[in-house]
Amino acid sequence: MKTYTATPDDITHEWHIVDAAGVPLGRLASVVAQLIRGKHKPTYTPHMDGGDFVVVVNASKVRLTGRKEENKTYFSHTGYMGHERHTSARDLLAKHPDRVIEKAVFGMLPKTSLARQKLRGKLKVYGGAEHPHSAQQPKPFSVTPSKASA
Repeated sequence: MKTYTATPDDITHEWHIVDAAGVPLGRLASVVAQLIRGKHKPTYTPHMDGGDFVVVVNASKVRLTGRKEENKTYFSHTGYMGHERHTSARDLLAKHPDRVIEKAVFGMLPKTSLARQKLRGKLKVYGGAEHPHSAQQPKPFSVTPSKASA
């Protein structure tokens, strides 16, 4: 029996829309990372771009469990000595809610050039409910919130 490897002719890219309102950040990021990589398809091939496009709406309403809003910090560096920037999750969620989800999804992807390419091109995150991708007719994809919130 031969091992199956997908070819570019076998791969189709679909569009999914995910509502982040009330969903824990880690649960949302893991589902979105699987959709971007294409692991939900039977034609998954690790070295090919077989993933789907994902539109995440209501990013400002994503849920951070526990005390992550106060304690979680995001690190950045300007390149100069001593110029480290630490931003709390609450501040980043208030100013740029899309970056919180992008960073969480990036953390769940393998650190390869293909993963960076997938993240740049296939993930679209919007803070509100409006998005400009209605022409692609994205299919709704539900992420179940945790039982603690129900």
